[in-house]
Amino acid sequence: MKDDCPLHYARGKVKMLSVEYRSGLKPEEVIKRLKEYFGRDLGLKLTDEKSGCLTFEGGGGFVTATLCEEKKKTKIEIVTREWDQKVREFVSRLS
Repeated sequence: MKDDCPLHYARGKVKMLSVEYRSGLKPEEVIKRLKEYFGRDLGLKLTDEKSGCLTFEGGGGFVTATLCEEKKKTKIEIVTREWDQKVREFVSRLS
């Protein structure tokens, strides 16, 4: 049986980073910072925005951030392809 699914060819070859972080900032402030950093500063296009979830695309990759309040903190989960270093920089600034 021949398998023509492109995802099967990519399995093990596509590198993604997943980061989870908890911040004392309110979700609204984190969203504002996400838009400023990935949108304004880095020039990624905001392609999807739902309650607590933003996706930016550009440069052959993407950044998706999901936020929720948890124990008086904001839990931020970020998944990215091609923007690993910039995601790490963003998270390091959320103190």
